[in-house]
Amino acid sequence: MATTGKDLSAYDKSGLPDTSAMRIGLVVSEWNAEITEALTAGAHATLLDCGLSEDRILRWNVPGSFELAFGCKRMIERERPDAVIAIGSVIRGETPHFDFVCSATAQGIKDLNLQQSVPVIFCVLTDDTLAQARDRSGGRHGNKGTEAAVAALKMAAL
Repeated sequence: MATTGKDLSAYDKSGLPDTSAMRIGLVVSEWNAEITEALTAGAHATLLDCGLSEDRILRWNVPGSFELAFGCKRMIERERPDAVIAIGSVIRGETPHFDFVCSATAQGIKDLNLQQSVPVIFCVLTDDTLAQARDRSGGRHGNKGTEAAVAALKMAAL
């Protein structure tokens, strides 16, 4: 398992770029809100801890993870942030719907990274169970939102 032995919430601020002029966007899926709100809280707290002021953090909601790519694209066009974090959670069910949503979401965010000049960070949990999602959104493996915020700051500085 990729997160075994890794704390998703661990980071070293000394190695991060100056964030004082950055604007970071959060596009958050409303589906699986327990998980996406926990991921958002981790990302938001990390951005503040790394020096961003509250007014330099943008947040838009979209209905589900499938809609993240479009939400990120529109935020880039309208708000011109330095980076965007796409926050979502897809939990496997009894049908292949999980595979289609995960694949389309990952592909859409990848496409944005190739087509836009603003980095879009993939903070979408694709777990088999709710327990796994909880473990990665502030539970025993830390918070993927924290890791995504650090990645956003590093990519924004490129």
